[in-house]
Amino acid sequence: MSIVTDAKNGKVTEEMKIVAEFEDLDPEFIRRGIASGRIVIPTSPYRKVKLGAIGEGCRTKINASIGSSSDIVDIDMEVKKAIAAEEAGADTLMELGTGGDFLEMRKAVCDAISLPVGSVPLYQAFIEAARKHGSIVHMTEDDLFNATEEQAKAGTCFMAIHTGINKITLERLQRHGRYGGLCSRGGAFMSTWMLHNEKENPLYEQFDYLCEILKEHEVVLSTGNGMRAGAVHDATDRAQIQELIINSECAERAHSEYDLQVIVEGPGHVPLDQIKTNVQLMKIMSNYKPFYMLGPLVTDIAPGYDHITTAIGAAVSASYGCDFLCYVTPAEHLALPNIDDVITGVKTSMIAAHIGDMIRLGKRDEDLAMARARRDLDWEKMYEIAIDGKHAKAVRDSRAPGDEDACTMCGDFCALKIVNQHYDLAK
Repeated sequence: MSIVTDAKNGKVTEEMKIVAEFEDLDPEFIRRGIASGRIVIPTSPYRKVKLGAIGEGCRTKINASIGSSSDIVDIDMEVKKAIAAEEAGADTLMELGTGGDFLEMRKAVCDAISLPVGSVPLYQAFIEAARKHGSIVHMTEDDLFNATEEQAKAGTCFMAIHTGINKITLERLQRHGRYGGLCSRGGAFMSTWMLHNEKENPLYEQFDYLCEILKEHEVVLSTGNGMRAGAVHDATDRAQIQELIINSECAERAHSEYDLQVIVEGPGHVPLDQIKTNVQLMKIMSNYKPFYMLGPLVTDIAPGYDHITTAIGAAVSASYGCDFLCYVTPAEHLALPNIDDVITGVKTSMIAAHIGDMIRLGKRDEDLAMARARRDLDWEKMYEIAIDGKHAKAVRDSRAPGDEDACTMCGDFCALKIVNQHYDLAK
C-alpha cells in the first residue's frame, strides 16, 4: 500500500508525523496534502532515507545534482560531491551521471548519504543503446522500462520522467523554433528517437505501465521538463506550455488512478517578468501539485556566475509558490562541477529558498534574531543563526579586528557600538 493510499484512507503514517514535526505543522495537514496531491514525501523501500516534505505549506526544499560525464568518470569524486551536498544542507540529491557504470555509480552514492536520491532513467536507456548499437536511436521500449525498474530497485526515491514529450509537443517545437536550441538532454534524446523511428514517446504511450512500475517501488514521479527553455528569449513558448499541459494531465492520472506521489517540473531560463506567470500557470494546471523549478536562470550572459543568476530567479519563484528548487553551480554551462561548486550551489540556493519562504510562508523569525544579534554585537549568536556560520566566522577571522566587539569594516567607528554606549534602542 502506498503512502498516498494511506493518506486517502485517513491514516497518518509515521513518515507524516516525522515531517510534520520538522515543518512545525499538524500531521493531519500533511496527510491531507498527500491525499490531495499537494505534498510529497520521497522515500524508498530499499534504503533508509532522511525524510522531508515537499509542497504546500512546507519549507522550500533544495536539490543538488551531481553525476559523471563522458569526459570525466570518477566514482570516488561523485561520492565526495554527494557527501559535500548533504553536509552543506541539500534536501535531496539527483545522480545524473552519463559516463561509466550507471548502477555502480548510483549504488555508491546511495550507500554514502541519507538524502533521497533522484535520477533520470532515460539517460541510462539511451546511452547504453548507443554503447551497444552505435546510436541512441536504437534504444528499445523495453530498454527504457527496464532501466526505470533497475534504478528503482537501487534505492532511487524520485525520477524525472519525460512524459510530456509527445508528437503534438514535438510539432509545436519544430513549428515555432528556438533561439537557444533544446537544452534538455532528455528532451534531445527522446525527440531524436521519436523522429528517427517515427514513433510516439513510450513514456507517454505506455503511461499506465510506467505508473505500475513506479507504484511497485514507491517512486515519486517527477514529470520531466524536456522542452524547458535554454535561453530567456524562449521562455514560456508553445512547446514548453504544450509539455506542461501533457505533464499536468499525466500527473493527475498518476495520483488519482495509481496513488502515486507526483512532482511537476518547471522551466529553466525565465526572465524575471515571466516567473510569476510560470509558477501560477503550473500550479493551476496541475491542480497545485508540488512544483520543481530547474533554476530558474534569469539572464543568459553570466557564465561562471550562474549560481547568482539562479538565486535571483529562485528567490522570486519560491516567493510565488515554487516548492522545490534545483540548484545551479558556478560551473553551469562551462564544466562538470567540482566539490567547491557543489557546496557553493547548495548554499546559494538555500539563501534563495529562505528569501522565498520569508514571503511564501511568512518565516522571518531568524532574520529578527539576526537583527538583534547584530545590534548587540553578539558574534557567536550571529554565527549560530547564519546559513553558513562557519564561513562567516572564517571571513571575519581572516581580517581580525583590533576591537573584539567590532569588525574591520568600521573598526573604532562601528555605528552599533557607538550607539550602544550612549543609548538603548532594544526592542
